[in-house]
Amino acid sequence: MEILEIRTHEREELADITGAVRRMISANGWSDGALLLYCPHTTGAVTVNEGADPDVVRDIVVNMRKLVPHRGDYRHAEGNSDAHIKSSLFGCDQMVIVEGGNLMLGTWQKIYFCEFDGPRTRKLWVKWLGDK
Repeated sequence: MEILEIRTHEREELADITGAVRRMISANGWSDGALLLYCPHTTGAVTVNEGADPDVVRDIVVNMRKLVPHRGDYRHAEGNSDAHIKSSLFGCDQMVIVEGGNLMLGTWQKIYFCEFDGPRTRKLWVKWLGDK
């Protein structure tokens, strides 16, 4: 297992980690298989979505704030219940295909670490499932 360290800068953000994942694939010589990207944090997540237009990421963050506001009818004493809910909605993992050493994403797709309780330094666990 490899660990990808991510530094977030806002309370809520989608950090593009596509380049870091590609560098990890290259550095390890991974060719054909799949990567499991797993977030071990209960207030973070990982997703794949459009990366060509930055307004898409902005729209996701802004509208998640409306769907699950920071202040609400929450009993969790830490004050970050919204972050736990958002993390559950997005999910803690993604499986991505690697073929010929290339990350197989659609034309507009990128991989994002979803921060819902930052800024923080986070870890993403990366498990190679394939040859080598």
